Amino acid sequence: MGHNGKSLRHYSIAISFLALFIALSLLSDNFLTQVNLLNTLESGSIYGIVAVALTLLLIVGEFDLSVGAIYVLSGIIAAKLHPFIGAGPALALGAMSGLGVGLFNGLVVTRFGINSFIATLATSLMLVGAGTLITDGFQLYTADPAFGLLGNTSVFGIPCFVWLFCAVALGCGFILARTRLGRWIYVVGGNREAARLSGIGVDAIRAGAFCLSGLAAGIAGAVIVSRTGTAIAGNGLSDILFPAIAAVVVGGTSIQGGHGAVWRTVTGIFFLELIRNGFNLLELNPYYQDIVRGEIILLAVGADAMSRKAER
Repeated sequence: MGHNGKSLRHYSIAISFLALFIALSLLSDNFLTQVNLLNTLESGSIYGIVAVALTLLLIVGEFDLSVGAIYVLSGIIAAKLHPFIGAGPALALGAMSGLGVGLFNGLVVTRFGINSFIATLATSLMLVGAGTLITDGFQLYTADPAFGLLGNTSVFGIPCFVWLFCAVALGCGFILARTRLGRWIYVVGGNREAARLSGIGVDAIRAGAFCLSGLAAGIAGAVIVSRTGTAIAGNGLSDILFPAIAAVVVGGTSIQGGHGAVWRTVTGIFFLELIRNGFNLLELNPYYQDIVRGEIILLAVGADAMSRKAER
């Protein structure tokens, strides 16, 4: 593939986002209002934290199906611990539990050579079971105002969790684009054997990416339980896993590893949110939303496969 073809692939999500943004601006008087734009920003930020971390994991060439279950379980742990240790420590431990699960996933995949898709699927099932045991199938609830600060406090009119998402995106984007570790991540995802022969700690980078993925899901879980004050057992598929993976793939990160960028994932998040927002503003049948999203994901994966074939 020539230089122009590569550039088109890299910037296609930005072009698509811009075209949709302009179209909605022209079609709906309510689109460019502060309330609507802030709502769109908020709705993509919580799963966006996970999507950014998954970008690094997919670039490394691994996959994590357990982020949804981590997200739910971390909220359950925070809500369960809150009466005993207070709001701040409970939310911190809830988030850090995600890091622990991520480390477990990383060790299982790197030490035992288990495919990450299967390993994290098994982890997800175990976490859902653990969450059900902890809650005994009931919803946990807390009305402590201190517990709700993380999810409901705003700075300059923008919720803190949106600022948190921005910080995660900027941090991970900087690592990928500007550091030696970022270059190693691309090399490991592109050619693992060549990376190993170059002296790069392949397993350490793979395990580290799983830790980041788990921590991000834990943070997202802490945010949502703080925001709603409730926690209940579940797998988090529709809340976190599906939208996060969709955003990463639509943003052009290859599921085969070695290619991707955080800025494209962020654009993918808000491209999908514009679709949701557009359906609502234009009063279109909401049942078509998932059909449209699914078609976009297929197009994105198909384009990646075709571009890889052309590069060979």
